[in-house]
Amino acid sequence: MAKVTLPCIDRSTEVYKLGDPGKFEIASLNTMPRIAYAAVHVVADPVQDNNPSIDTAIDWEATINYRRYVWSLGLGVAEAMDTAQRGMGVNWQNSLELVKRSVDAANDFQHGNGGALLACGAGTDHLNPGPNVGIDDVINAYEEQCHAIESAGGRIILMASRALAVTASSPDDYLRVYERILSQVKEPVIIHWLGEMFDPALKGYWGSDDHWTAMETCLKVIAGKAEKVDGIKVSLLDSEKEIAMRNKLPAGVRMYTGDDFNFPELIAGDDTGYSDALLGIFDAIAPAASAALGAMGRQDMEEYNNILSPTLPLSRHIFQAPTQFYKTGIVFLAYLNRHQDHFLVIGGQEGARSTLHLAILFRLADKAGLFRDPEISARRMEYVMAVHGVGV
Repeated sequence: MAKVTLPCIDRSTEVYKLGDPGKFEIASLNTMPRIAYAAVHVVADPVQDNNPSIDTAIDWEATINYRRYVWSLGLGVAEAMDTAQRGMGVNWQNSLELVKRSVDAANDFQHGNGGALLACGAGTDHLNPGPNVGIDDVINAYEEQCHAIESAGGRIILMASRALAVTASSPDDYLRVYERILSQVKEPVIIHWLGEMFDPALKGYWGSDDHWTAMETCLKVIAGKAEKVDGIKVSLLDSEKEIAMRNKLPAGVRMYTGDDFNFPELIAGDDTGYSDALLGIFDAIAPAASAALGAMGRQDMEEYNNILSPTLPLSRHIFQAPTQFYKTGIVFLAYLNRHQDHFLVIGGQEGARSTLHLAILFRLADKAGLFRDPEISARRMEYVMAVHGVGV
């Protein structure tokens, strides 16, 4: 039985014994009753000579291989989003390269009877907010990124704009920007409402600090161009708000849950409807997510809940405040499961969570059956704990 010495909250240590890997029956894209995107991370290049807290070094091969792995599980890939350190170490230039490489990989991918589902983040992050930046500048920045992604063959996720949050003086400015962009896109987009818990710079998005008031502006944007909107991804970590908004969406517009605190119940749905998924946690729990959605497709909701229920404490831990550092936990699990050979995060954020946080994460991932080779995961955890002074 695999085991490793871990710290406890009282500053003592324990020899933790790992359980068995979960037996996840992988589903295909065609058998899933929900659309399910995993917002996926990028793999840092560990040997490039740079300043990791300032410069961006991406291991392109490992990064694209991880996307192929996610596709092989029947899940879609949401590319160049906040999980990929967008705006926190990965700039627009690197994001566009990531989009181009992912589009090429998706075009070459076949899994069973399905191909690869891919959508890509378009924003304004190459535009620095400032006193000389106006609404037209925000529109031009969105247009530039949307055109680049469409020219590369990608579908668009219209990301929230820090520049718009700073520049807008009223909800009408949001209406103007989104109406202009939506009128030009070639295919229906997914709009992304990313809450301030994920990115503090987006506080007051849609023109109000009150989420309920902001929601009405967002719904007005969608209603005005519903034919150009595939769906809305809401990342507010509040199931009440998501369900309320879901019930107000125009016919044909999907709700994509971005609620990493409550996703099992939101995807399962209720008498009024359900949410599809576009989740960062699906990067970390991809095999379990695939198996759970396969069970749902067989109408076995007991198995669906049995698979996802143990992943919920893990997700709430990874996404705990300060939520923007959830990427550290996502990359840590990828390292423990041999999807990459190191625990390094773009922007040097492998140090953004505490030793105790990582130890709790390890226990929760094990209880959810997410370690595909517990012996190797234990050995890698032992290395990390030794670097942090535990067990030496």
